[in-house]
Amino acid sequence: MNEKIRPVTKSDIDGLKNVADSSGLFPSDYLDEMISDYFNNPVTQDIWFTYVEDVKPVAIGYCVPEKFTEGTYNLLAIGVSEDSQRKGIASEMMKYIEQLLKHKDGRILIIETSSDEAQIGARNFYPKIGYTQVGVLKDFWKDGEDKIVFLKKL
Repeated sequence: MNEKIRPVTKSDIDGLKNVADSSGLFPSDYLDEMISDYFNNPVTQDIWFTYVEDVKPVAIGYCVPEKFTEGTYNLLAIGVSEDSQRKGIASEMMKYIEQLLKHKDGRILIIETSSDEAQIGARNFYPKIGYTQVGVLKDFWKDGEDKIVFLKKL
């Protein structure tokens, strides 16, 4: 495993908010609520991980098991700060979560993205690392913006 990638700690929060804002992943003010179960529930199955350069988080990942399934996980968020993009960090983050899930007897990893033009990089990235587009949910996010679903068997 990559020594620069590790589980998120509370001291990472401010840096992860910067990653969220810089990457356009989601508004950083969502993070506190999104991650609260991870820090406050000792039996949570949420997986939060980060890529750190010079003790500073430059990427964030968030993955959860799909309820009522055996070994199926959903990567709900992955983002790299704007100044750290195009350096292979997203690929390393994906390798990390795939290996971690295999150790947890994970069978399938699902990734959902958008048909929005801002997500073209994501839609091109996932097939390059072995994911297959398996579905399109028309007008899911809003009228004219579809949900695109990718899947990889681990």
